[in-house]
Amino acid sequence: MSERPLVIALVAGETSGDILGAGLIRALKAKHPDTRFVGVAGPRMQAEGCEAWYEMEELAVMGIVEVLGRLPRLIKIGGDLTRRFTALKPDVFVGIDAPDFNITLEGRLKRQGIRTIHYVSPSVWAWRQKRVFKIGRNTNMVLAFLPFEKAFYDRFNVPCRFIGHTMADAMPLQPDKLAARRTLGIAEDAHCLALLPGSRGAEVEMLSADFLRTAQILRQTWPDLEIVVPLVNAKRREQFEQIKAQVAPELTMHLLDGHGREAMVASDAALLASGTAALECMLAKCPMVVGYRMKPVTFWLAERLVKTDYVSLPNLLAGRELVKELLQDECQPEKLAAALKPLLMPGETRKALLDTFTELHQQIRWNADEQAAQAVLELAFD
Repeated sequence: MSERPLVIALVAGETSGDILGAGLIRALKAKHPDTRFVGVAGPRMQAEGCEAWYEMEELAVMGIVEVLGRLPRLIKIGGDLTRRFTALKPDVFVGIDAPDFNITLEGRLKRQGIRTIHYVSPSVWAWRQKRVFKIGRNTNMVLAFLPFEKAFYDRFNVPCRFIGHTMADAMPLQPDKLAARRTLGIAEDAHCLALLPGSRGAEVEMLSADFLRTAQILRQTWPDLEIVVPLVNAKRREQFEQIKAQVAPELTMHLLDGHGREAMVASDAALLASGTAALECMLAKCPMVVGYRMKPVTFWLAERLVKTDYVSLPNLLAGRELVKELLQDECQPEKLAAALKPLLMPGETRKALLDTFTELHQQIRWNADEQAAQAVLELAFD
């Protein structure tokens, strides 16, 4: 290693991984400017100097049917990367998310004597927990965003480093609510509710009607209630508008193209589908209620497979029901509205919740890019 620059191989499979990879490359270059980075990279990683053997879009496949259609190509890429990385012998290989592809590749490279890191833990703590043994065999280290993830790996003696969450680093401890309201055209003194019915078509289909009816109920208490609805793309917006036309054509609201984070910061409370949005909402210091509904068979299976007491990340972080979760048959407009009402009013309930959100934010604000770089260097020079 002393005779050549450090060589780090990376594989990212989607946009979120490209963002993480770019941050990691920046942090590593700050310590070792002549490091060579190679692998599968998106535009952000390439802009930071990563040599792309394949474009990230090659791996960005969602859905069982789509994966099956692309399987021969994915197998060919996996084999080619195995050969090329084995010949190159990088000091560390970092697989960024994309667990189905990367954990298999990590195993092949580890057996060739290459040190491997898996960056972003899959949800093994929630379901398919036996995957932890494969991860332990195939990686030298897991980099985890959240402290309860490290605690899970520790139970199975799988090396894991808690590095904090990049989103917690990116978002201020005290967000500027008035600035967000000015951006969205919301009056400073208005009551404001954000509706986030999810990023997937199935979520928007299953949740939008109940979310709209909940807003109608709340308008009876607060006639001046401003409602903001950020939609992730034009397809989801069109889908939501069609449902609104059927369920609540008279309900006035601000439909936004994107701007989910601004909507959370600007709002007094949010009603949202579960997922990363709940963590983002906590970091935006916006009290929330989580509503979720699935097809009955899917929910029946989930109840039997999921091993956690809660579905939302704020509750998993707190280890208790910090935010109300109303799932499946409980996800009814009357119940959703009743849970939201105390959050829309100033008082002890709201203040205590915001104080806890700030404490949890601080717990996962660890400068994750720097921590990840440090873990890679420790493994490289071990």
